[in-house]
Amino acid sequence: MARINLTLIQTFYEVARSGSFSGAARELNLSYQSAANHVRRLEQILRDKLIESEQGAKRIALTPRGRALYNLLHPELDVMLERLAKLMENQRSALRVGMPQAIFYYLFPKVLKSFRIDNPDMEIAAYERDTVLAELVKNGSLDICLSERYFGDPVVPQRLLGSYQLSLVYPCSWGPAPAPADVPAWAQGRPFVTYEPGQTLRNLAFDFLGRDGAAAQPSISTSGSSSVKRCVVEGLGFAIIPSWCLNEADDRVTSVKLVNLPEVRVYFGNAEFLDNNPSVRQLYDACRSELVGSVLDAPTSDLALHAF
Repeated sequence: MARINLTLIQTFYEVARSGSFSGAARELNLSYQSAANHVRRLEQILRDKLIESEQGAKRIALTPRGRALYNLLHPELDVMLERLAKLMENQRSALRVGMPQAIFYYLFPKVLKSFRIDNPDMEIAAYERDTVLAELVKNGSLDICLSERYFGDPVVPQRLLGSYQLSLVYPCSWGPAPAPADVPAWAQGRPFVTYEPGQTLRNLAFDFLGRDGAAAQPSISTSGSSSVKRCVVEGLGFAIIPSWCLNEADDRVTSVKLVNLPEVRVYFGNAEFLDNNPSVRQLYDACRSELVGSVLDAPTSDLALHAF
């Protein structure tokens, strides 16, 4: 007999308990077709029919073999999964955290320094990316994410840490700084350095520079703010980057804070089952203590999402 996958067993169990593929799909955060395929695969492995389901029917019926298997699993499977969840929550030796490259490079080392005071043996595995963070948390590849996107997904609850402003940055040799409102017109015909397609800050910059029918044409696209800024320092073009990427030592570039742009929000998200994990809470607290007020503007009470 082929080795039975726990995922197939759990899917069958939820289908039998809820009485439908759609109910199990909602409970397990699967598509209807995935739930059906899991059960069919289990039937192939066991070489017997477990579920009867007519085409288009909303409810399923268990076969005698299916009923026997369900009775064998219930309630032991619930107990086993609950124990496994507690083990994963309380015995984690590593946290996998995803965030945009610039947040890790410029901001996260301070957070880690604070976090490691109480967690010296916890490994932090960092994934530097802007897109697909929600999907990576949902499929189990990440535990936590810091993101400039709000997902609106209950499987990945998010808490608003704060917000920041963007700045125009360009080589000093280009002359005096334009007023924030004049930047779209000023940018016409100048080489534009920005982020890879799909990244949040690229989209915000394009929306801003495209006002009044103007069109921004990138000359260089790269993965993160440190790379974008490096290109500007070398005189390759202008960019729109987080204001916290700049400091007084950047004497080869001129910057203009774009107060006419909406602030960019930064969210702390995690897998829902880790809501009560003490290490996740401590990392959240470290983000708040090290970033909010010094780098990020604190959220107003009406903007704050649910807290731990």
